Amino acid sequence: MQIAALVSGGVDSSVIVPLLKEQGYDPVIFYIQIGMDNEPGFMDCPSEEDIEITTFIAKKYGCRFEIANLHEEYWNRVVNYTIDSVRQGFTPNPDVMCNRFIKFGSFEDKFGKDFDKIATGHYARVLDQNGQYYLGTSKDRRKDQTYFLGRITYPQLSKAMFPVGGFEKGEVRKLAEKLKLPSAARPDSQGICFLGKINYNEFIKRYAGEKEGDIVELETGKILGKHKGFWFHTIGQRKGLGLSQGPWFVVKKDIPANIVYVSNGYDPVAQHKKEVLLDDFLFINETPDRDYSVPQPVFFKIRHQPEFNEGMMMERSGEAGKRGSREAGERGSAEAGKRGSGEAGRFLIESAKSIAGVAPGQFGVVYDVEKKICLGSGVITDNVEC
Repeated sequence: MQIAALVSGGVDSSVIVPLLKEQGYDPVIFYIQIGMDNEPGFMDCPSEEDIEITTFIAKKYGCRFEIANLHEEYWNRVVNYTIDSVRQGFTPNPDVMCNRFIKFGSFEDKFGKDFDKIATGHYARVLDQNGQYYLGTSKDRRKDQTYFLGRITYPQLSKAMFPVGGFEKGEVRKLAEKLKLPSAARPDSQGICFLGKINYNEFIKRYAGEKEGDIVELETGKILGKHKGFWFHTIGQRKGLGLSQGPWFVVKKDIPANIVYVSNGYDPVAQHKKEVLLDDFLFINETPDRDYSVPQPVFFKIRHQPEFNEGMMMERSGEAGKRGSREAGERGSAEAGKRGSGEAGRFLIESAKSIAGVAPGQFGVVYDVEKKICLGSGVITDNVEC
């Protein structure tokens, strides 16, 4: 079996190489170069150090090593999506899009097509049940990364391998230390890779600009301060508002009027919702696991976090899934509906408990009742009329 191992220089992806070798495979190691260092104002991720570590691992285990340059694809698929989303007032998730359209998309198109499997360092599992593959949650529930993989297609899942999915993070680090891998002590990556060392707000300012608007208390209508553009703020945000007598949370945005609404207190009522509407919902497997014309129990996440939310999910009738990409500013999602595992749909989740920070544009990722299988994902919207 020919395996392409995507190694970034971090501890998780580094460890997949000895794990694959232990299983008798001889993987070809690929480092995906995506940093937009040729764009004005950008600095690449620490690619020099990453490549040094990856080269060391390739030599240590006698593996062929190649650099996959996907700068242009990453810009078109992920960076543009991020910019478009924030301009429209939505909260993007570049990591979700990167997995779907870069690691398991463009890489497959240019390099992975010559291999039987693509292995990554994600904390997830591929479950084989009765001849069907399912995206399974990892042993380490705190590090589980199925939220970021909830948008991949069935063909992509069928070709995926997640060697560290059966390990706890601590076990992975201990193994890296035992094997004397140079990445053993490297901290987990934080933030969006293409930004490198650029501050996120500086990135948004460069491509969306600034426009002063009011910060208004939702309950009273009182103007509390000014902001530099609604696109700098997301639902549930607490820091960076510059308001005294807090804490203050962003609970609503008026896009046409460029107004950011906030509520006071550690757990304001206005920050909570029980209904989560998902547009452009795609099941990973071609056939939904149940009949969603009637409410079905599910667990779900509205952001990357260890905890699951419990709720009932039901398909909404009408123009299902046709406007999800417009609402989210998600260029890739429009194509996802055409070439995904199935037909995109619109679903409503009634949460068992009120949840805070439901941000339009983010992804709602849905799981089975045992929290073992990721079923699929949709784009969170607050537009009940679409």
